Amino acid sequence: MNTPTGALPPEVDRASLAFFNASGGGGGTCVDVAFVPGGGVAVRHSRNPDGALIYYTDAEWQTFLTGAKSGHFDQPQG
Repeated sequence: MNTPTGALPPEVDRASLAFFNASGGGGGTCVDVAFVPGGGVAVRHSRNPDGALIYYTDAEWQTFLTGAKSGHFDQPQG
């Protein structure tokens, strides 16, 4: 069975995930992140914990982190 891109694998029970909060420190919009048993990461909006979540494979998550750490997602100056 193929899992749609971004969807939590069907064998993973969403209620069993242990989310932790990641914020920019500005008191605004935050995301919750959970490491998925068997690999990957689930991300959700902290103000809507029962809403949609996005699943990333380990490779996708590492690519995102590398880009974030290198400034790829920084707001342009000027």
